[in-house]
Amino acid sequence: MAKGTWMPLVRLVFICLFVVLPSGMAPRPVHAQAVGGEGFYKGRNVTLISGFTPGGSYDFYSRLVGRHLGRHLQGNPTIIIQQMPGAGGLTAANYLYRIAPKDGTAIGMLSQTSAVDEALGAAGVQYKSAEFSWIGRVAPSIEVSVAWHTAKVRSIGDARSEQLLYGSSGPGSALDSYPRVLALASGLNIRIVSGYKGSTEALLAMEKGEVDASGTTWNTLKINRKAWLAEKKVNILVQYARARSPELPEVPAAVELGRTPEDRALLDFYMSGADVGRSIMTVPGVPGERVAELRAAFDAAMRDPELKADIDKANAEFQPMAGVELQQLVQQTLAVKPEVALRIKEALQGAR
Repeated sequence: MAKGTWMPLVRLVFICLFVVLPSGMAPRPVHAQAVGGEGFYKGRNVTLISGFTPGGSYDFYSRLVGRHLGRHLQGNPTIIIQQMPGAGGLTAANYLYRIAPKDGTAIGMLSQTSAVDEALGAAGVQYKSAEFSWIGRVAPSIEVSVAWHTAKVRSIGDARSEQLLYGSSGPGSALDSYPRVLALASGLNIRIVSGYKGSTEALLAMEKGEVDASGTTWNTLKINRKAWLAEKKVNILVQYARARSPELPEVPAAVELGRTPEDRALLDFYMSGADVGRSIMTVPGVPGERVAELRAAFDAAMRDPELKADIDKANAEFQPMAGVELQQLVQQTLAVKPEVALRIKEALQGAR
């Protein structure tokens, strides 16, 4: 080879090797392969869609996440809360599935029964829960049934021999559907008395003796009705969950009350919404790397002492669940057997 010609040849070989070697073997900047590059969220806003009106627990937990999530994402984006109530959360779920941007700048807190409603073929569902990327849960949301202290039914087992008059706000509400499905699968003697505007009115009717029992969330009971608990004015009969909450170790979970394995499977499916609780998700089509970033940031926010201080100040429920586990829970809910879904649909339609 002629003198002086070997250096260009070496450079050519090096360039060829750099191009054809697998990307994992080629030298590259640490963040070059991150979707959107390092700091995708810098200078951007993230919109957190809440499917319910201000003032309730969905609003509380949405704002809690909104205050703390941004500083755990690269670029520290501003989290903007947008209420989108309607149709029991369906309006927000359908928007996030069909319209919202798919780049990771739209996240949401949907109804805890989103997957259950889809599996039951509820009218108005235009989304597929399994196609959402579930980011993480802040807390479960457990509904409970309580009986006034003067009622003959003092424990849920008493409702096998005594009729329990149960105040309800009417078909379609959790206040109506949970005890109705429980009665279907357990054989308990529960008579639903409908017509109250909401849980506040139904609980007042219980206090006045119009009915024996009604329901609310455990969170609401322990915060807004502390005197009832302290003075033993109510007996907590059942928690509408798949397993007992650590805060209610003596209260049966609904799933325990099924008469047969099939009944327990039915209750396990219907109570899965309690485990979904107050969770954050993002829309279909968001790149996997960005979903992973959102999940990591959410997990970090759940460990943040400032967020925990907000929880403690409000005395709110707090039991985080990782996004991967939450995704599996949603998929399990959607795998309900058709015959189980049909029994529930028939029971709920019969109430209308």
